[in-house]
Amino acid sequence: MTAASGKGDSIAQHYIVIEGPIGVGKTSLARALATHLDAGLVLERADENPFLERFYRNPRAGAFAVQLHFLFQRAQQLCAMNQQDLFTQQRIADYLLAKDRLFARLTLDAAELALYEQVYSRLEIDAPKPDLVIYLQAPVDVLLERIGRRNIAYEQLIERDYLERLNEAYARFFHAYTDTPLLIVNAAAIDPVANAADFGELLGAVARARRGRQYFNPMRHRAI
Repeated sequence: MTAASGKGDSIAQHYIVIEGPIGVGKTSLARALATHLDAGLVLERADENPFLERFYRNPRAGAFAVQLHFLFQRAQQLCAMNQQDLFTQQRIADYLLAKDRLFARLTLDAAELALYEQVYSRLEIDAPKPDLVIYLQAPVDVLLERIGRRNIAYEQLIERDYLERLNEAYARFFHAYTDTPLLIVNAAAIDPVANAADFGELLGAVARARRGRQYFNPMRHRAI
């Protein structure tokens, strides 16, 4: 892989989270960054959720089960981490815990959401706070093309309307997000995983993203 060209000593953040809608490339980028930085990976492991295909076939019938499975899985993963671990090895994750509620509010009806919130409030989730969140943005047409290209069977059941609502929910969430430094990446016209120039520019943007909100949109792609 062209992106993994050596250890990136200039990246000081110990815990980096990559987020974005389905198909935007967050897991691929997480793997590439982890390889480059010799960092530990914290992955969502969607393929281990036995309710996910049922949800995509019938969202109303499968939403609550798929949501609870992800909540328990994420809580277990993040609670296993602690701040001391982050001083000994960098970690790259492909999800933010707060995303769990974003999906819940999008997919659950009022009664299910109330029950979900009760369960969530009773979990003692002592998750470490990211040093940086990278939010990957792309239009729905790009997401659909990438989902089709990677050809995961249950993802081919995703409907455009759901993806549009999800993309809008992500945009609203990160418009108001202030919990950590945030790097917003225009992921539509770049390929930081396969393109070494894109990856190198993104590394520079990550290294500079120490506070507040920043944007990554390479000049050579702005006319595309």
